[in-house]
Amino acid sequence: MTSVVTVEMPQSTRPMRRALALARKALGTTSPNPAVGAVVVKEGVTLGEGHTLPPGQSHAEIVALGKAGTRAEDASLYVTLEPCCVQGRTPPCTETILAAGIGEVHVAAGDPNPRVDGRGVVELRAAGVRVFTGDGEEEATELYRAFAKHIRTGLPFTTVKFAMSLDGKIATHTGESKWITGPRSRRHVHEMRRRCDAIMVGVNTVVRDDPQLTARDRSGNAFQRQPLRVVVDSNGRTPCGARTLKEPGSTLIAAVNPPEARVDALRAAGAEVLRLPAGAGGGVDMAALMEILGARGVVDLLVEGGGAVLGSLFDAGLVDRVASFIAPRIIGGATSPSPVEGAGIDAMARVLRLGDVSVKRLEEDILVVGYPAPGN
Repeated sequence: MTSVVTVEMPQSTRPMRRALALARKALGTTSPNPAVGAVVVKEGVTLGEGHTLPPGQSHAEIVALGKAGTRAEDASLYVTLEPCCVQGRTPPCTETILAAGIGEVHVAAGDPNPRVDGRGVVELRAAGVRVFTGDGEEEATELYRAFAKHIRTGLPFTTVKFAMSLDGKIATHTGESKWITGPRSRRHVHEMRRRCDAIMVGVNTVVRDDPQLTARDRSGNAFQRQPLRVVVDSNGRTPCGARTLKEPGSTLIAAVNPPEARVDALRAAGAEVLRLPAGAGGGVDMAALMEILGARGVVDLLVEGGGAVLGSLFDAGLVDRVASFIAPRIIGGATSPSPVEGAGIDAMARVLRLGDVSVKRLEEDILVVGYPAPGN
């Protein structure tokens, strides 16, 4: 993330923890803008709070200051991302902060947008506002990984997710895969879906499992807002009766050279069909697909399989994060599928190594999250 001058402060003070919680609540609803949380505090009393609203609507600071009203004068503003200082769909947040008479601003993370990149902090300080940074920085840096990549490259931040047995299998040799992991892991996946902008799978997953590919609550009800569903399907084999075409939200079929009759049928079934150039091996050029998704405002992309799609992304160096759910079960079988296919690595010296690895217990399952280390 962009670094600004840091003043040592306790990690995640109570107001900043609340701001971070508000930001996480907004994830998945604000793209291509970042999800930001803000809290206005004076003498230990919260006067106003808020998070970023959908594109074209108010930023978090504006929501929080609007609730605080005239009481915001000489108050403290806690915000998870450096306030913007440029005109976009909405006016600069720094102007509103100054007009409100805020006495001090606590910023968790600098804004990676090259148009801001520390200028918001400089502008506030130049106007006499006390600005402190570093409170909640670690959590905020994690929160804005996807936004940072997209604003700098125009590409989505790509998380590959898979669930596997302890011996590295994602299904039995007959293809049965429900369920490898337990209920808590599956709930966690739905939370990941809720926060992302798009979910991607390969056509084999659609044909074999007929997944809904929706984000659902604990009762199994679909959330009102659904991420874009992307099916990588070179030849247009997606069944017109597939559940993913009938669920709330939109489905995009990424193809290379599908027959016209299949294109017409899929469009009639409700899908958008996008023709793309062929990549290595004749499948969809994943780099070209990423460029298109990024241009459409997909900031955070969750890829759920299968092995061919994940393998093509790893082969192309397009993976930003790995989320592996591991269940304490043994499946076995020489022909039982594994989560990542593709060309793979021919020597241990060149294997993909993950850094910033975290491990979380989800009842009997384990979730391992890591990021491809620099230099891979």
